[in-house]
Order: sequence, then structure tokens, then C-alpha cells
Amino acid sequence: MYSKLLSIVIGVCLVFSLQTQKAEAAESLIIATATTGGTYYPVGVALGTLISIKLAKEHGITATAINSAGSGENVQMLKNKEAQLAILQSLFGLNAYQGKGPYKDRAVTDFRSVTMLWENVEHFSLLAKHAQTGTITDLKGLEGKFSIGKRGSGTEGSGRTILKALGIDPQSLNLEYLGYNPSAMAMMDGRIVGMNTPAGPPVAAVTQLFAQLGSKKVDVLDFTDQQLETIKKEYPIWNRYVVEAGTYPGQKEDIKTISQPNFLAVHPDVSEQTVYMITKTIYQNLPFLHNIHKATKAMSLDRAINGLPVPLHPGAVKYYREQGIDIPASLLDEDGEE
Repeated sequence: MYSKLLSIVIGVCLVFSLQTQKAEAAESLIIATATTGGTYYPVGVALGTLISIKLAKEHGITATAINSAGSGENVQMLKNKEAQLAILQSLFGLNAYQGKGPYKDRAVTDFRSVTMLWENVEHFSLLAKHAQTGTITDLKGLEGKFSIGKRGSGTEGSGRTILKALGIDPQSLNLEYLGYNPSAMAMMDGRIVGMNTPAGPPVAAVTQLFAQLGSKKVDVLDFTDQQLETIKKEYPIWNRYVVEAGTYPGQKEDIKTISQPNFLAVHPDVSEQTVYMITKTIYQNLPFLHNIHKATKAMSLDRAINGLPVPLHPGAVKYYREQGIDIPASLLDEDGEE
């Protein structure tokens, strides 16, 4: 009798122990995004849904997207371990990690890269009569008002950064601080002569501009190879991006511009195996993400590490190396180890 009772107790304890171990092994990850009206939040929801569907049952890993104020708050949430994953603008990530810009003398290094998500393509538009060379240098000494984006926005920040890197003082321009559609309306009304609208093409505001004014009256400025290299020396996050002819109404020639990615960041304390499985899950299920949000159609394995501003997490390194991707030293931790 005692032996039978002991067996039952041991059995119950064993079940309880297994359940406890399983509960302790479970990971509930938070993905910090941005406001619900933008692209960050729905992409974050898509990533969280995919990770939970594929990894919860066997590995106990789930992920939930939460809204936030965007990249600035996301960096802080990663630092405070209030989120384990976050979507960040590359320029913001670079400044935080290297202690530049708004993070001067107070660098934040509590995050690593996982993958590029989608690209912000630079669209510097001018009325054609002001486009003497057709390149970004046409903004130097520009007569007339130019909209650089809303005050404090990522649009304004990236625009100022690009211009400064090319030796064009933004303060020498007659700046307006308008959103994308108001900028297009102001150009059509003749109140401004140009606008800065980085986004994934086709950008609705640029489409509206071409459709209303005609392609002969609007020019989206090119970046020469030399101009791109000048920018990359200081900010290696930008890459060549060609907006193919026909993207905008009446556009007969390719626009040779540049882009920087938004990327998925992760806290360094998340385990190598967890990040490896997350990275693998993303790239084995890209059609799932593509169907949920068109922005993710920019994602592909051969572009996964393009423009990343900070070193990769070892789990991501492991997956990419398995796929034969050559990882530059700049994307490895300082000691070069995975």
C-alpha cells in the first residue's frame, strides 16, 4: 500500500516538475513598434503572430507587438528591458549605438540587429525649373521654400543628416515643416518649390505630384555614386536604390536615389537559440509577412543585412552563415566572435 502511494506521489511530483520546467522555459517576448496608424505597428503584429504560430507549441516562444512613440522610446524600452524586440529606423539606431546626434555623449548599446525589414527610399522632389543638375546638389543655394518634413520627425532628421553629410547647410534653405500630402499640395499651389518625402515607393504624395503637374514639371533628384559614397563614409546605413521608370505617372527614366532600412532589433540578453529560431522562422515564412503587409515585400535573404547600423545578434549570425551569407566585420561584435 505504502509502495503504491509512494509511486503515485512520485508520479505527481514528476508531472508537476515537467510542467514547471516547461513554464520556466517559455519565453513571452514584447515587440515595441510605434503608433497604430503607421507601418511599424502592423509589421510588428505580423512578426509577433508569425513567431507565436511557429514557435509557441514546440518551443514555448511567443511574441506580442505593443504600440509606442517610435524609435526613440523603443531604444529606451530595450535598454530598460521593457521590450525584448523592437523596430527601429537605422539612422536612429546608429546614432543611439554610437552616441551621435540626440545621443551625443550618452550612447545606448543595449540592442543588436536581427534583420532589415523594409526601406525608407529618399525622395527629394523639386519643381523641374529649379533642378539644374537633377541631383541632390540642386538644393544648394535653392531659391524658394523647401519642405523638409514635420518638426521632430524622422523625415526631418534623415533629411538634415543627408544634406549636412554633403556639405549643404539645411539652415541655408528657406525651410517649411509640412507632412507629405500638405507638401505635395503646397508644391502644386506654388507655395513651395520642393519637398522631402522618404518612404517605400510609390509614395502617394509623389504620385499625386506627378499626376497633377505632369512629369515635365517635377523632378525627383538623383544621388551620384560619389555622393552616395560621401554619405556612407559617415553613415554606412544608406545604399543605392533605383526607382524604376513607370513607378510614377509619366516617369520615363529611372530615379537613382538611396535608401536606409528600418530594422528589427533585439536585446543582447535574449538567447542565441531563441534569436536563431526567430530569424529562421522569418525567412522560412516570408510569404506570410508579405500577405499581411506590403512593406515586408522589400525583405529577402540576400538583402537581410543591407544597411544594418549595429552588430548582429549571435543567433542571427548563426542563421545567416548557415545560409552562406558573408557577414562583414562591422556587423560582428567588437571581439569578432559570434
